[in-house]
Amino acid sequence: MFDKWKKSEKRLSAPVEDGTESNEAPQGIDKSLSENIFALREMFGQSFDLVIKESEVNNIKIAFAALDGMYDGLHASQAVVEPVLNLHFPCTNPRDLYNHICTFRASECDSKEAITITQAAEFILSGFVVIFVDGVDVCRAYSVQGYPKRSVEPPESESQENGSREGFADMYKDNVTLVRRRLKSPYVRFETITAGSGSNTSLCVCYHAERADPEIVSSVMDKLKNMQLDIIPGAGAVRPFLESKRISFFSSVGTTERPDVFAAKIAEGRVGIIVDGTPYALIVPHLFIENFHSLDDYLNRPYYAAVTRILKLICFFLAVFLPGTYVAVGTFHQEIFPSDVIADVVASLQNTPFPLVVESLIIHFIYEIVREAGLRMPKPVGHTVSIVGALVIGDAAVTAGLISAPMLIIVAITAICSAVLPPLHEPSAILRFIFIILGGTMGLYGIMLGFTITVADLCSVNSFGVPFTSPFSPVDRYALRDSIIFAGWKKTGKRFIKIQKLRGTDKNEADS
Repeated sequence: MFDKWKKSEKRLSAPVEDGTESNEAPQGIDKSLSENIFALREMFGQSFDLVIKESEVNNIKIAFAALDGMYDGLHASQAVVEPVLNLHFPCTNPRDLYNHICTFRASECDSKEAITITQAAEFILSGFVVIFVDGVDVCRAYSVQGYPKRSVEPPESESQENGSREGFADMYKDNVTLVRRRLKSPYVRFETITAGSGSNTSLCVCYHAERADPEIVSSVMDKLKNMQLDIIPGAGAVRPFLESKRISFFSSVGTTERPDVFAAKIAEGRVGIIVDGTPYALIVPHLFIENFHSLDDYLNRPYYAAVTRILKLICFFLAVFLPGTYVAVGTFHQEIFPSDVIADVVASLQNTPFPLVVESLIIHFIYEIVREAGLRMPKPVGHTVSIVGALVIGDAAVTAGLISAPMLIIVAITAICSAVLPPLHEPSAILRFIFIILGGTMGLYGIMLGFTITVADLCSVNSFGVPFTSPFSPVDRYALRDSIIFAGWKKTGKRFIKIQKLRGTDKNEADS
C-alpha cells in the first residue's frame, strides 16, 4: 500500500509536459533575414510588444528586434541604432559588415552573440536589442535594458537603529552592486544560474572563495540546477530545495533584506542566493541562534547586545509556552497559582461558558485572523482592523463573559512577544496551538513532553553538514563569543568566525 502511495505521489509531483519542450535540436539562425523574422513572429505569436524594424546598410538588409518597454529607447538609439545605420562601410559582404558592427560600432554597451532563434528570443525577453544581418547565420544582442524597477529603499522588516538605510531591491544586479560595495574583495564570487522552465528566472549564487566550504558551494549549485520548477515567483519557491530533507518546524535557510547583513554572512563562509525579482536574499547554512541576532547588536555596546539577545530568548519562550502553560496550570495544577491570585482566576474561569483549553484556542485563532487581516489589507485600513480587533472585540468579549480577563492578558503578552521575533513567527504560531492542546489534555507533563520533542527537532536539523544548534551542539569555543553574548569587536574582530561542518560528515549526511 505504501509503495502504491509513493508511486502516486511521484506521478502527481512530476513535471507537467506542456508541449513547449521537445527532443529536437534548437533552430539555428538562418542566413535569410526574412526566415529569421518569420521564426520570431511565429514564436511570439500576436504579442503586440514585439518590435522588429527593418533597414539597409550599404544595400544589405538588417533588422532590429526588441520588446517594447523592456529596453531604454534613448540608450538604444544612441548606442546601437544610429551608429549602425550611419555606417560608411565600402565592402558589400554581409559577414564583413557583421564583423565590422561587432568590432567597431555599438561598443558602448555589453554585447553577446546568439547562434539559435531560442537564444535570440531569450535575449529579447531580457531587454536586449538584437541585430540580424541578411546573409549571416548569427545575430548580435546588445544590453540596453530600461524596464521599470523599484529603487533602493530602506528595509521594512529588518529596520535597525544604527545600521544602513539601504535594503535589497527587486533587480538582482542592483543587489549584487550593493553587496560589492561592502565586500571589496576579488575572492567574492557571483555566479548566475537560470532556473524555471517557464519563467527563466536568474539566480545569483554568492560566496567567498577562500572562506566558503567548496563542498557546500557545490551542493548548493547542484540543488539549484536540479530544481524542477516551471516558474519561480520569488525566493520562497527556491527555499524548500535548500532546506534539510528532514521535516521540521524550523527552517535551515536564513533570509535577509539587508545588504550589510548579507555581506557579513558571506564573510563568515556562508553561501547566499539572490533571486531576480525578490527584495530579499537566502543564506545557507543558517543557525537557530541567528534568529535572535540583529545588526544593532554589533553596533551597540556588548553588554547591551547581550541583554537584548537574552530578552529575545525570553520572548520566544513566552510566545511558545506561556498560553499552553497557563492552560495546563488552570486546568490540572491550580495549586501552583499564588493564594492571592487563585480566587480571582477561578472566579473568572467559572464565569466563562467554555473550558480553558477551548477558550484559549478560540482567542488565539481570532488573534491570528486579526493579524492576517491587518497584514494583507492596505496599511491605513489594516491599522483600523487591528484597533477594532484589539479594543472593541476584546473588551466586548470580556464584558459579555465569553472570554476571561486573564486569558486576554495572556494573549496580549504572547502577541507582543511574537512581534519581537518576526523570523520565528511561523513556527511560534504553530507550536503555540500544539502546546495549548498538550497543556489542556496532559497538563504540565504534556508541556514537558512537547518541549523535549521540540529540542529533539532542533537538534535533528542538519543543513549542508552544519548542525542547526551550533555553536552549542557541538560546542565551538570561539563561535560562542558571538552566540547569546557578544564578546565585542576587540575579541571577535581579530579573525572572522567561519562556519564549519561536522567532521566526518559526508555529502549524503549533509543533505539529509
